[in-house]
Amino acid sequence: MLQSRAMSRSEPRDSQSPPLVAEVSTAIGQEQRAAASADQVVPVLTLISHPTATRAGERLLLEGVAAGRELSLSRNGPNFTRPGETFGQPLADPFVSRTPLVFSPGEGGRLRLRVGEGGTRVVVDGQLVTNREFTPEELATGVLLELSGRVVVLLHQASRKTRTPGDTLGMVGESPGILRVREHIQRIADLHVPVLVRGETGTGKELVAQAIHQHSPRKGRPFLSVNLGAIPKELAAAELFGAHRGAFTGATRDREGFFRAAQGGTLFLDEVGEAPPEVQVMLLRVLETGELYPVGGHTPIKTDVRLIAATDANLEEHIRDGRFKAPLLHRLAGYEIRLPPLRERREDIGMLFQHFAREALEAIGEAHRLTPGDPYAEPWLPASLAVSLLRHPWPGNIRQLRNLTRQLVIGSRGQPVLQLDPRLAGELEAPGPVPKPSQDAAEPTPKPSTAVARRKSTEVTGDELLSALRQHAWDLKSAADSLGIPRTSIYDLIDKHPNIRRASTLSAEELTSCHRECGGDLDAMVQRLEVSKKALARRLKELGLSARSS
Repeated sequence: MLQSRAMSRSEPRDSQSPPLVAEVSTAIGQEQRAAASADQVVPVLTLISHPTATRAGERLLLEGVAAGRELSLSRNGPNFTRPGETFGQPLADPFVSRTPLVFSPGEGGRLRLRVGEGGTRVVVDGQLVTNREFTPEELATGVLLELSGRVVVLLHQASRKTRTPGDTLGMVGESPGILRVREHIQRIADLHVPVLVRGETGTGKELVAQAIHQHSPRKGRPFLSVNLGAIPKELAAAELFGAHRGAFTGATRDREGFFRAAQGGTLFLDEVGEAPPEVQVMLLRVLETGELYPVGGHTPIKTDVRLIAATDANLEEHIRDGRFKAPLLHRLAGYEIRLPPLRERREDIGMLFQHFAREALEAIGEAHRLTPGDPYAEPWLPASLAVSLLRHPWPGNIRQLRNLTRQLVIGSRGQPVLQLDPRLAGELEAPGPVPKPSQDAAEPTPKPSTAVARRKSTEVTGDELLSALRQHAWDLKSAADSLGIPRTSIYDLIDKHPNIRRASTLSAEELTSCHRECGGDLDAMVQRLEVSKKALARRLKELGLSARSS
């Protein structure tokens, strides 16, 4: 909008224009260039999950890469910031290496990622990567990067334009889709214009209606929400417009109706596509004349109500089928707002999960889970679960995410890490709508793991070995089984790997220092030293140091 206004003012001028006009034109040209630059799309890293869960949503713009330069990312920098804020902080996780990951521009709009030797372990699509190029199509969709099995970031594209801090209108998220919705609300809120909100089920249509009402001159007046799909068709007209006593069988008293109850305020009609034909006619009259007739009444009643309607139906198809009146659609859609489905807002999922988790955690007195005091503790939201959340299509959208989050939090009550039970695991794996399990139904039995084909130890690469050991918390037997090699062979591979140590080679000083800093937590020491848990326990016992498992 800023660019178009500037262009309309910067028209050809007479060569004899005074200097002041030339200066103004130059300033406008600079304003145009700045606006165009601000709207440029650049690669972005958005935090989906972090051991400090409240950091979800912070992001790092890779502006240097967009400008043709390399950008290095490590434990200590650069800073991730929230949109609209100035100050941020680096990843700062002790398991993320100081050796940087290097992002650089590739050919044809591609982006390169290079992992330094011995640097942070990066997993993409379940595969450990050291060098990888991402296509423009992948960047447009978004690529999930798991860092050290603890931090999950989404590599995607976003405008470099910085949002100024302001009212979020009660909506969590910073994706382009939700930013557009906020802009629509701010444009229309103070106008007496009917609004039609469109979107899939669970996308938050009533939340949009409430935001419009709260930011309008009517905010001190009533806000009524009516689901037309939940009202029996034979009673819909009386419920909306009121009825006189005796107007129909069962009308034993006068009814005020929702329109008169919302007088001076806002009436939100959800599932407006379910309105019966006679109600559609009456709605059209109210919108055209500002008057309504109660059922059984003959005198019109003036009404002053802001009407906001919502639907997840294809009203144009309903019109072709004769189920909805085209003039009513045109009247309802004085201004139309379309809500994006959650699958198109992937960068918002981490923030939304954290928002709903906080609500549930506060209710059970465990809000401290989001801000752990021990940087070496296992993340409350495991990286694998965060990845599953991003990959799920969310047919039920935000409502489904909220319900699943609540189930996860309550089901993991008292546990230091979220536990995914078989039913919820099945829900995340299912591509279709959320099933409604019977209360009497037994929990499904987890599928047995598929056996790994046997391999020669010489076929296992160093990266595969290191990834398997980290994935299985340095349990050598489990790691060997996952690689398909005998346990005895894994010792030879460890001895040959330049970056893997045995517990027996660690000095007493290093072990004592780590024991002190980890408070004797054996699991934390294993993660920090990256050695076999059993072998480390033996070394500690030899040194007379007690250890405990978290």
